Amino acid sequence: MDSPYSHELQVAIHAVQAAAKISQLVLHSDDKGTVDKEDLSPVTIADFAIQALLTATIHGIFPDDSFVGEESATDLRNNPALLNRVWELLLRLQDDEAKALCKLPRSPDDMCEMIDRCGFGEPGGPESGRVWVFDPIDGTKTFVRREAYAINVALLEGGKQVLSVVGCPTLPADTNGPIDNSTVDCTGLGSIVFAVKRYGTYIRQLVETSGEPVPRKIEPHAASASVADLRAVSCYNMLDSGVDDAHEAIMARLGITTKGCDFLAWVLRWVALGLGLANVTVWVYKKRERTGKIWDHAGAMLLFEELGGKITDIDGKEIDFTAGRLLRKNHGFVAAPACIHDIVLKAVHDVLHEQGKAHLLA
Repeated sequence: MDSPYSHELQVAIHAVQAAAKISQLVLHSDDKGTVDKEDLSPVTIADFAIQALLTATIHGIFPDDSFVGEESATDLRNNPALLNRVWELLLRLQDDEAKALCKLPRSPDDMCEMIDRCGFGEPGGPESGRVWVFDPIDGTKTFVRREAYAINVALLEGGKQVLSVVGCPTLPADTNGPIDNSTVDCTGLGSIVFAVKRYGTYIRQLVETSGEPVPRKIEPHAASASVADLRAVSCYNMLDSGVDDAHEAIMARLGITTKGCDFLAWVLRWVALGLGLANVTVWVYKKRERTGKIWDHAGAMLLFEELGGKITDIDGKEIDFTAGRLLRKNHGFVAAPACIHDIVLKAVHDVLHEQGKAHLLA
């Protein structure tokens, strides 16, 4: 892809390829060094190592850019044994050809500093300049089960998405869907899905076999869709944060009778939309104060938007990536082809009013 972000794109792709190798070193291990964070979500040694690798690599090439990532190094600083495991995992890349394209932290202390550069980073407002956003492993719960997960790398400029690179080690590059958490790429090659603002969405093999894989451009399937064409992606029976009965009623109102794609990881839901395996998703949180996290959505949303998709919250407001690490100015998500987004949004409002849940709307 020839774009103003060609250099950034190549750096991010190489970093994601190396990050995927780290993840796969851990994926089939029974002991992933898993600890629970304050919000009770799990984090593994792969999460820490990947965030350190991504930050060290991109900071080394773009030293003036800022960073936001899911993890901080607090648990590592408080647990020397865990810190050593993460450091030893990174060192396993030293003799790998992927290391030549990336930069490793210089020491365990430098590793912690790289992690914290993201873990305490804020996206900032419209004047914030260039900010990279990382989710080292989105879908850690399914990763621990050796199922689907994604590595998310996004670049924001002034709070707007300009670049998305998502590594999908379990997702075949030639999949036709529907797909779910248990989908496995039997070839072991995986895929990378990427997009640049105004230049489209593409997919290619994650693992290079003979020469550089040729990316395939995804056709803008959402540009002229009708309600009859809607196919859903959601998360079924794995999260207690959403209003499941409302989601089911909304899909029924829209005439969607099949479950479609099913992913715990939000990034993979955006990937499914970007690949045309689905073209609608709705998420209503049970409580108004619940919010999304920037690393679960930034960049990955661009994959769908580049194909004619429109994404708002359930109030119809644009997603605001300048609000902070949490998307505090938005509640829930409604994604659909732009030409019929208003119809989907109306179905959301009608169902919530009918179910006595209008208090979840602004």
